[in-house]
Amino acid sequence: MNADRITEKLNILADAAKYDVSCASSGSNRKNKDKGLGNASNGICHSYTEDGRCVSLLKILLTNHCIFDCAYCVSRKNNDIKRAAFTVQEVVDLTINFYRRNYIEGLFLSSGIFKDADYTMERLVRVAKKLRTEHNFNGYIHLKSIPGASDELMREAGLYADRLSVNLEMPTEAGLKLLAPDKNRQDMIDPMRFLKNEIVKNTEEKKLFKSTPMFAPAGQSTQVIVGATPESDQQVLQSANYFYKNFNLKRVYYSGYVPVLADQRLPALNTAVPMVRENRLYQADWLMRFYGFHVNEIVNDGNPLLDLDIDPKLSWAIRNMQVFPVDINKADLQLILRVPGIGLQSAQKIVGARKFARLGWEQLKKIGVAINRARYFITCNSNEFERRDLTGQNIKQFIMAESQSKYIKNSQTQFSLF
Repeated sequence: MNADRITEKLNILADAAKYDVSCASSGSNRKNKDKGLGNASNGICHSYTEDGRCVSLLKILLTNHCIFDCAYCVSRKNNDIKRAAFTVQEVVDLTINFYRRNYIEGLFLSSGIFKDADYTMERLVRVAKKLRTEHNFNGYIHLKSIPGASDELMREAGLYADRLSVNLEMPTEAGLKLLAPDKNRQDMIDPMRFLKNEIVKNTEEKKLFKSTPMFAPAGQSTQVIVGATPESDQQVLQSANYFYKNFNLKRVYYSGYVPVLADQRLPALNTAVPMVRENRLYQADWLMRFYGFHVNEIVNDGNPLLDLDIDPKLSWAIRNMQVFPVDINKADLQLILRVPGIGLQSAQKIVGARKFARLGWEQLKKIGVAINRARYFITCNSNEFERRDLTGQNIKQFIMAESQSKYIKNSQTQFSLF
């Protein structure tokens, strides 16, 4: 292979892939076998394993040629950029060579659509198949499924990839029609439904036959672009909630729109989505998936936007002060999970520890509770109760002031080093 040309392609197609954020921790448990290459059990893509190890993957497009002209996409067909395309063998060789140099532990492969969906998807599947069957590669593989690809190709992709994902791109169908009129929302939903059914079917078969081959063991995910169209956080999270419930998604990824193209349908080039909005959406998503919150408790018609000043759990607590204070030594787990400053593991530890003794502030601090937040919403084995009949707005101001002073203090310490 021509090394200079491969390097040029890599620069172009790795840069084009940076806008796709849906490649975090895998959740796959594919094990190394038969003295093969790689092991997907420890995570991927600049995530951190339980032992603190950072792992990464090769994240590229097969090509940035595309038949579509989506207004928000840097690879849109009418955008004047350098184009490139890898062959199937080039991607396989790069993955193996990078793995042997200990640069990566897996592959995230997406693509622009050239010719049609099946033509593109067939090449993505061939990359994964070659890695698995010819090179005995057992590292993590995440394939971006092409909307409109046939069920046969989707089924084959699931046999070789750890995770498959179909990008919804816009949170609503109206947003997609506005910015990508050539695309059909149903073409995105059909493969997601097919994958859901195949994963359920595979799970049932594995209960009966241990030799059943794995099918997308890390499940499926999707990504939505936030801020390119005027949807509220309520619309974004309601859409995510719908797909979690109906398609058994592992993750929905939220990507703040990065203004890279001038188009009257898009926000101006100097109006990037605040990073904190993206962060708040992820926090709200976490509350829905792990803390038992319903989407309408986080955002609703009266509060369609997330508060950018405070996290969604604290925002909910301030709007529902009638629920508090919570007696930490008596409340059930689901109620404790709703207390600001108490995470999932801390809540479980509290429920376990209080079987042996009533808990006070010192015990809660050792467990890992953020006392500076939780103290306004709980009582414990202590005469001190920090709420002092404060209003929700008072509590918000106190917590924000404390957070700001913390960062000011840290920043002053940093400046003193120079």
